[in-house]
Amino acid sequence: MTVDWEKLFAARLYAARARPYLASALFALHPVESRTVPTMAVDPYWRCYVSPAFVDRMSLEHLAGVWVHEVSHLLRDHHGRGDRVAAARGLTGPAERLRMNIAADCEINDDIYGDGLPRPRDCIRPSDLRLRDGDLMEEYLSQFRLGPHTASMAWLDCGSGADGRERAWDLGPDGAHGLSGQERDAVRFRVAQGISGRPGSAPEGWQRWAEQAFHPPQPWRDLLGAAVRSATHGSGAGDDYVYRRPSRRATSLPGVVLPSLRRNPPRVSVIIDTSGSVSDAELGSALLEVAAITRSVGGRRDLVTVVSCDAAARVAHPLCQAEGIPLLGGGGTDLREGFAIALRRTHPDVIVALTDGWTPWPSRRPPCRTVVGLFDRTKHKQSDDDDDDEPARPPDWARVVRIG
Repeated sequence: MTVDWEKLFAARLYAARARPYLASALFALHPVESRTVPTMAVDPYWRCYVSPAFVDRMSLEHLAGVWVHEVSHLLRDHHGRGDRVAAARGLTGPAERLRMNIAADCEINDDIYGDGLPRPRDCIRPSDLRLRDGDLMEEYLSQFRLGPHTASMAWLDCGSGADGRERAWDLGPDGAHGLSGQERDAVRFRVAQGISGRPGSAPEGWQRWAEQAFHPPQPWRDLLGAAVRSATHGSGAGDDYVYRRPSRRATSLPGVVLPSLRRNPPRVSVIIDTSGSVSDAELGSALLEVAAITRSVGGRRDLVTVVSCDAAARVAHPLCQAEGIPLLGGGGTDLREGFAIALRRTHPDVIVALTDGWTPWPSRRPPCRTVVGLFDRTKHKQSDDDDDDEPARPPDWARVVRIG
């Protein structure tokens, strides 16, 4: 048996019509016939390995859904993310890579079916593992382990493009019809551009992906560190009693459920440099970071305020009271005013300053954690002589990251 190419390509066209914002990615995939692959699988170089028997037994509509499923793994860089999370958490062996494949499927299967693409019977969804929809692969990985409840998922194999582990059927980086790194980035950019250019035509998950494809926000949950972790997960001293997690002292009183003290998420004040030296693109990056910061504190918009500041600071705007964030300025830069108004009016647990760095800094350390996000301008540097024009580094008491 050989692959029914006419049926396979008709299914790809069906998928492109059902999900037009993914069309450029679908047609960038190069199909390769393989009798070793169980169903369909992808590698990191945008080859799609296809089983002839699988194509023969699948309906056109279900085959279109598989096209969308496999290309979603590549667009969301599940192989690269799988390698990074494996290195960070010390995950080794085929079993852990299977778990990554399951987690990656949970990330994409909650919003790619329906509206013309039927959901397969054996499609793995977060609800199958009693998990919520809308999380990322990395988050799902920390929420389940392999066991009897995942035994029915052992067949799953979307290829090295889904989890980063090389397969026997892979042609490798030097094989024919693979895309280079630049070509892969170009495909992702075109898809993200198409989604951003037609807001509302793609599910919310794909819209978030498109925003991050243009500008990946900083991992604010890690950067805000203990201020977020202790507030959202800590036990012991806190602000209010809750029953969501019973007190550890309840073990001494059988039959009695005692509440535990829980801290509220931290208050974050974001100071955005709106001086004339900051470009519109950098201000757009700053707004994306504000959205990421809000997600890092559990979506509590009432706990995040924004201060726009050039040589003078404007009113701190709570996100819950504003349809948009007014960024006023255009003059010189003095973020000391921004720090002063943030500390005086919002009493934050964390201050995040997003700036190009051309500013005087407070002479004394603020009484709260401070993170400084510097707009990355290394791409615009013309020569090594430009180093003389770089601003002075922020104070040692601030955590410094690059934005953009």
